[in-house]
Amino acid sequence: MRNVTLILDDGTKFHGKSFGYEKPVAGEVVFNTAMMGYPESLTDPSYAGQLMTLTYPLVGNYGVPPFSVEKNGLATFMESDKIYASAIIVSDYSTEYSHWNAVESLAEWLKRELVPGITGIDTRELTKVLREHGVMMGKIVFDDEPDNIPQADYNGVNFVDKVSCKEIVKYNEGAGKKVVLVDCGVKNNIIRCLINRGVEVIRVPWNYDFNDLEFDGLFLANGPGDPDTCEDAVVNIRKFLANPVVRPCMGICMGNQLLSKAAGAKIYKLKYGHRSHNQPVRMVGTEKCFITSQNHGYAVDSDTLGADWEPYFVNMNDGSNEGIRHKKNPWFSAQFHPEACSGPVDTEFLFDDFVNLLNK
Repeated sequence: MRNVTLILDDGTKFHGKSFGYEKPVAGEVVFNTAMMGYPESLTDPSYAGQLMTLTYPLVGNYGVPPFSVEKNGLATFMESDKIYASAIIVSDYSTEYSHWNAVESLAEWLKRELVPGITGIDTRELTKVLREHGVMMGKIVFDDEPDNIPQADYNGVNFVDKVSCKEIVKYNEGAGKKVVLVDCGVKNNIIRCLINRGVEVIRVPWNYDFNDLEFDGLFLANGPGDPDTCEDAVVNIRKFLANPVVRPCMGICMGNQLLSKAAGAKIYKLKYGHRSHNQPVRMVGTEKCFITSQNHGYAVDSDTLGADWEPYFVNMNDGSNEGIRHKKNPWFSAQFHPEACSGPVDTEFLFDDFVNLLNK
């Protein structure tokens, strides 16, 4: 293993070893506190442009599942078609793995997909730095190539455009109600949760004007980066909301932020984001709390919502917005991931709520 150094923008350095693909890389350094699920997290398009730190100390012990594809065209065990995170940073990489469904090691997978991985990092200390300072840009540099310094832009980059589909894709054609899914970086299990409930999914690029299509409901998917770079999507959502023919709408993660922007709300960047399987949220107006899976760095300012809208969920750790809903029309969203994968499934009922609205 070659010696590498992680250099944060504030000058802090962490020394470790390379176990993935050997190339310098730069990106936004974030941390995820989940105890498992690295195949799903690495293939989540919402991590595009980011160096993903896993706080759970032992990583790689259950290997990597096969990249098999179901009849519906979705990967069985991955959340997209490839690794989207720019790198993975761990404390202790397990060179030996054991799992009934594993076909290769994490290191083999990273090398095949040309993604760096570094181990031997004090991820506890790194997380403390990020929590104190906030997420920041960082670089992974190989010690024997001190002049090979990578550069990366993150702020202001439209990562949604980089990960969204480029043409319309249909799933479950002719099955029932038609749902337009605006692909900002959608996870496979979101699509799976919809088609398993008997609807046809029409997946369109993030900036596609879907308003001229024939459909029964609108779904706004998750995605990476800053929602303020996605004004084209917001314009299209506003057209949908203004249509006298009212149809149901549901959003997840980036979808919550884009729906909120279309409703007139403002977005702000969280200090270090929510990336874990254990975020507690409460349904506003009730005593119901749920444990949720999350992956986002921005949040909706609930105080800026229009008079016709209200918060739907609130984060019990920091009080930030976790979803919105319209007071009269069938439009709602969640900042967390009801489809989980990996993670808890406490809130998958939201998909049932959405499909039931389609059938009313």
